[in-house]
Amino acid sequence: MRVFARERQERIVAELRRDGRVEVSALAVLLGVSEDTVRRDLRALSEAGHLQKTHGGAVALDTGRMGWAARAGVAGDAKRAIARAAAGLVRPGQVLLLDAGSTVLAFAEALRVRPVTVVTNSLDVAGVFDGDGSVALSVTGGRWDPVARYLVGSAAVGALGRYRADWAVLGACALDVEVGMTSVSEADADVKSAMAGAARRVAVLADSTKHGQVAPHFVLPPGGVGVLVTEDVEAGASWGEAGVEVVVA
Repeated sequence: MRVFARERQERIVAELRRDGRVEVSALAVLLGVSEDTVRRDLRALSEAGHLQKTHGGAVALDTGRMGWAARAGVAGDAKRAIARAAAGLVRPGQVLLLDAGSTVLAFAEALRVRPVTVVTNSLDVAGVFDGDGSVALSVTGGRWDPVARYLVGSAAVGALGRYRADWAVLGACALDVEVGMTSVSEADADVKSAMAGAARRVAVLADSTKHGQVAPHFVLPPGGVGVLVTEDVEAGASWGEAGVEVVVA
């Protein structure tokens, strides 16, 4: 039976999620195709930001540990699609808490609803709204991390505690349907948790590279994810079965 490229690539991603790495020779046997076909699939998945090619195979991307600039270049098309879908959740007059994730930056760029109030710990996100008279903009303050490009620490967390927002819009470092949302950074986890605690609803934006991942620092339990916005149909179905509202981009 012929297996089409998309089906093969979905199977490869599933194998990566399970084992963390794949080998060309084993995939060729598993999928019933030539090693050259597998290499083409790995190249396409690498260009889409789903994996990192290695000699003889590939490994899963640990995007949570990448610097901001590197993360921003991963799965760009998926992030923009997720951002557009998430922007459709917002209504005029709402208060939004936006974290510093690269998908949240894409959300800020996609947001057309006005007027809104935006509170963020990201100078990049703030820059999107700078000079827009229909956006009441506040930046949390805090300690600047030049690698991750966000403001963190007690000042940032304390500032968020003074708000009662309609939405916290959070980018996911790692997301697992049994564990919940986690982060590689304790400081980032503290800010995300504070945003979630200050909002009526939480929207988590997660492309397929973030699903099935668990990082050291806890952010939210599975039930704390109010709305999941993702382009990953399979992962979205799993979260939907767990009772979470899912928007598939």
